[in-house]
Amino acid sequence: MSGSPRPVRVMIVDDSVVVRGVFGRIVDAEKDMKVATTAPNGQAALDALRQVEVDVVLLDVEMPEMDGIAALPKILAMRPGIRVIMASSLTHQGAAVTMTALGLGAADFVHKPTAKAGTGSIDSVGRDLVAKIRALGRRTPPRAEAVDTPFISPPVPPLARGLAAGSDIAPRVVGIASSTGGPNALAELLAGLPSDFPLPILVTQHMPPLFTTLLAERLTRDGGRPCIEAKDGDAIVAGRVYLAPGDWHMTVRTMERKPFIRLVQSAPENHCRPAADPMFRSLAAVFGSGTLGVVLTGMGEDGRRGSEVIAECGGRVIVQDEASSVVWGMPGAVAHAGLASAVLPLRDLAGYVARLALVGGGVA
Repeated sequence: MSGSPRPVRVMIVDDSVVVRGVFGRIVDAEKDMKVATTAPNGQAALDALRQVEVDVVLLDVEMPEMDGIAALPKILAMRPGIRVIMASSLTHQGAAVTMTALGLGAADFVHKPTAKAGTGSIDSVGRDLVAKIRALGRRTPPRAEAVDTPFISPPVPPLARGLAAGSDIAPRVVGIASSTGGPNALAELLAGLPSDFPLPILVTQHMPPLFTTLLAERLTRDGGRPCIEAKDGDAIVAGRVYLAPGDWHMTVRTMERKPFIRLVQSAPENHCRPAADPMFRSLAAVFGSGTLGVVLTGMGEDGRRGSEVIAECGGRVIVQDEASSVVWGMPGAVAHAGLASAVLPLRDLAGYVARLALVGGGVA
């Protein structure tokens, strides 16, 4: 029997019968995934996990008996390989609780569906949910020996080998792209940089409004350096972290040879706004071979085309390795294209970036 790969098994945890039904119909409509079981609260979910094999848990926050925040660490402890997607409401409080859940180990989040058109519509939520379940549920567990590999050189096609090498020019700016799993990866990377790190850092994380505001606050607290949600016209100064705000592409322009932030609402790229490709292209245009691109964990291919532009200008691109990524979509796309000059575990990225910056200067 050849058979097709088994479907991704999903558990839906929500105290609302209606919401469980909506999410269940979205999941069961896909041939490569199925609802394995449902539960009305966190305690019932833990009980069910003792009986049913599950790959992905869709977890509500506010539930009786045991809410999602209390259940999340227990679920991850019981099933270390499981992936949890939080169901978030479209409110400031919902965003704040979801950010807490991401910090506790949730892989990603989706908005709860509403009857209105837009981000929270059933169709929009359905597309987002299916894509995330597919990416998270199909993740291949890393080999044990890969976790301790300090450096992995990607297979580089002959025509791309020269591009992947970059130049000997020291970086003057760092651009970071991230998506699924990104908030925790960003916090770890920024916290690992020295306090006197001399370069400005621009970050595009795939997140909607409200969430990026809260993420900037978290990165300031956990990353040990100022991180602001960028505003149009902000001057780019050394030692500061600029985070692309939700629903805006963050790009860079110059006036009198001084770089500044330009926010634009041009069409989404790679189904995202903000997207990393516009940021990478603009950094390459302004800083040329002094651009260092970093691509962290995330689904999709955002950042690959922008990495091509950085490489063509003589800059460098480094990516997070598969073993330490929640999803190796974005960094994997760059590595497989032969554009990465280094493929590193998350724990080694900060040291590598700092060593590159030591021979350089900054924005001047």
